[in-house]
Amino acid sequence: MITLFESGQHKSFLFNDLSMGSMVQANQHIIVHGGEAMMLDPGGHKVHSQLFAQIASAVPMRDLKHIFFSHQDPDIIAAANAWLMMTDAQAYLPSLWMRFIPHFGVDELVISRIFPIPDEGMTIDVGGVGLKVIPAHFLHSAGNFQVYDPESKILYSGDLGASLGAPYDRVENFDEHIQYMEAFHKRYMPCGKALKMWAAMARELEIEMIAPQHGAIFATPELAQRFIGWVETLSCGLDLMGDRFVIPA
Repeated sequence: MITLFESGQHKSFLFNDLSMGSMVQANQHIIVHGGEAMMLDPGGHKVHSQLFAQIASAVPMRDLKHIFFSHQDPDIIAAANAWLMMTDAQAYLPSLWMRFIPHFGVDELVISRIFPIPDEGMTIDVGGVGLKVIPAHFLHSAGNFQVYDPESKILYSGDLGASLGAPYDRVENFDEHIQYMEAFHKRYMPCGKALKMWAAMARELEIEMIAPQHGAIFATPELAQRFIGWVETLSCGLDLMGDRFVIPA
């Protein structure tokens, strides 16, 4: 567990070493304020048992009142039923994916505690602080959101900013770090237009840190702005494709 922020009753924790075997590495985050906690993108079944055991070192399980699912991928949502059955938390999921989550085995007893996030986003009150759920559609999911914490000024950016294989937790040299991000973003992000839209929105926020769901975090305002500038000009997805698909020989 890594403490990303702590001031008074407000705390932010990162769990980044729970993935195993052939699983893609994924980060789990917990934000605590005023005796309540929200967990972000809790992950799949194999991560669940380890994360459940480690949470007690950060917050009493009874204080876990909110669970945020940024989109529908299994590395985010596969253990949704286990978390809802073992806590009394409310969960939040993009409205576009509400009809899909039952396919992950969510029990009828808890489905009523999953609330849709409207396309324009929303604010979730966690112990008296309003966490901003902001739209990041198509980055990389058609219905996708991020969380901005106005207390810590951390932007939890989900798959945007993800890096794979970097041998460190925090980015130190942005130019050296590009090698761990570039291939992922060029394939998983849809087009430059979506990235430019996101960058324009991100510049309206006061950001001290960007914390992706995979890989190293951008732990200073300068590195956060370097990332925003880099991704704003990136060609990806449809930008890099030819004029037609080709049938295999």
